[in-house]
Amino acid sequence: MPDRMTQNRPGRAIALKLGAVFLFMVMAALIKAASDAMPAVQAVFFRSFFAIPIIGVWLWHTGHLHDGLIPQNLMGHVWRGLIGTSAMALTFAGLAMLPLPEVTAIGYATPMFTVVLAALLLGERVRLFRLSAVALGLVGVGIVIAPRLSFDAGYSDMATLGALFVLAAAILRALVQIHVRRLVQTESTSAIVFYFSLTATCLSLVTLPLGWLFPVLAWTNPGWFAAGLVILAGLIGGVAQIMVTSSYRFGSASMLAPFDYASMIFASLIGWFVFAEVPTPTMLVGAALVIAGGVLIIWRERQLGLDRSKSKGKVPPHGTPG
Repeated sequence: MPDRMTQNRPGRAIALKLGAVFLFMVMAALIKAASDAMPAVQAVFFRSFFAIPIIGVWLWHTGHLHDGLIPQNLMGHVWRGLIGTSAMALTFAGLAMLPLPEVTAIGYATPMFTVVLAALLLGERVRLFRLSAVALGLVGVGIVIAPRLSFDAGYSDMATLGALFVLAAAILRALVQIHVRRLVQTESTSAIVFYFSLTATCLSLVTLPLGWLFPVLAWTNPGWFAAGLVILAGLIGGVAQIMVTSSYRFGSASMLAPFDYASMIFASLIGWFVFAEVPTPTMLVGAALVIAGGVLIIWRERQLGLDRSKSKGKVPPHGTPG
């Protein structure tokens, strides 16, 4: 069954969430720094495999090892892993082709696609407010990626491909969120966290013998430095996953969701100081619109949650406004 929040300590919840967001950006920077030395699927393996011990120790320490190792819906975890691993590989490929802040900004499209997919796949009613927020966010995404789709603007074909990869990853992450909404009905958070790392490790490892057929998947000998970077990325990713999961024990999802957008600050600072990447005015304008749309969706979801809570035990509502 789903895990429940155990305490209401917003200060600790926010600190854990911000710490996790920062560590995820550090992880992305490490993957980007090693991207010239290995393909994205190989980076996925390192990122996932070296997170498993960290997550396993955490599950043992918190007493959830049994919950994490014995799933109720194994195929549900496999599908979640397949979709999530594909999204991770596309994101890592995009990191090799685009500035870190740009990858981050395009990734903010995930909540917009989640609303659309929830309407199409789950039959959720989506009305004018959320549709307007989705439209605003997608306009922002369009502004961010438009220069990459203009082949006569001096950008390389690789940058265009990178933008499309990251956009596809955002769609897949939205599909993951829809799938997880169903998965949490039978599975604990512990199991979802553990089995994603496990399935991502196995799925990425499957690509090892495929390199002779598909050169883009060919694993390399990255050298000690690049290998150290991605191993560190895996360890940091495991810690970040624990922190973000733990944050929801002390604060509600609706309260913590807006802090995801602090990643743009971290991405811009890391991109500037580490990779000499300066965000363009166009990218910043687009990112601001995407963030605005995302915050509006978060706010509306919170209102809908409050409305649903108030309606329990009363006359069932005729429809869910949105």
